[in-house]
Amino acid sequence: MIGKICWTMIKRLKRNRFLILRRIFQAGLLLLFAGANWWGWTLLLGNYSSAYVLQLFYLTDPHAVLQVFATGFIMSADALIGAAIVLLFYALIAGRSFCSWVCPVNMITDLATCLRKRLKITKKENYLNFSRKTRYWVLGLGIILSAVLGVAAFEVINPITMLHRGIIFGFGAGWTIIVALFLFDLLVTEYGWCGHLCPLGAFYSAAGRFSLIKIKHSAENCTLCMKCFSVCHEKQVLQIVGKESGFIKRECSNCGRCIEVCDDNALKYSIYNYKN
Repeated sequence: MIGKICWTMIKRLKRNRFLILRRIFQAGLLLLFAGANWWGWTLLLGNYSSAYVLQLFYLTDPHAVLQVFATGFIMSADALIGAAIVLLFYALIAGRSFCSWVCPVNMITDLATCLRKRLKITKKENYLNFSRKTRYWVLGLGIILSAVLGVAAFEVINPITMLHRGIIFGFGAGWTIIVALFLFDLLVTEYGWCGHLCPLGAFYSAAGRFSLIKIKHSAENCTLCMKCFSVCHEKQVLQIVGKESGFIKRECSNCGRCIEVCDDNALKYSIYNYKN
């Protein structure tokens, strides 16, 4: 009996291994940021827009830097170097993994997705159906508004910033944005924020187009069970599934959920081959 329970637990852990790792990493980052304010830790100071790491160097959000540049302000060399480090990491190595492995809002939207499935709110019940390319328009609009208004436009309403500040300092009125985002994903449009509107998703999708770490599909192993489609937040990236072998590209967030649910070993993390 005990052996059966242990085996079941092992299977569940394996089936959710990347999800568990992502939650540990996301919660761990929040804890480090909070620890700096609550207990004086010095491992990670600041926030998701600009962080001072080990009191040695800065990491800066390149999307935020782009908005600041649009306003006409000049940033410090430390901020620019930090933005370059982050941009090169995602552009050359990790792709759009910020969205699924780092962003704390991902935990909120994933919860909405989970409840949506449990409540059997299907895609046909979406009240709004709009293109996933809308996020690229939001990205461009944010840059234009930053130039016109003289302030980093998206940062004013950035739910990542609001969630970070809310957890550490108390939410205040910021909780309304987080709740609205949650309800939007739950009741209005499936994967509404991350999949359709978030400019950061658009930014890292564009920046990580030729990154090294991608998910690879093997058509020879695929049995068209479609389990990957049932868990993927960016179903359009799975168009090659069952049709041809190759790398899942562009807007994939490298969350690994499709790998976890695939019983046929048809999907796996791999190093992108530029010759293909």
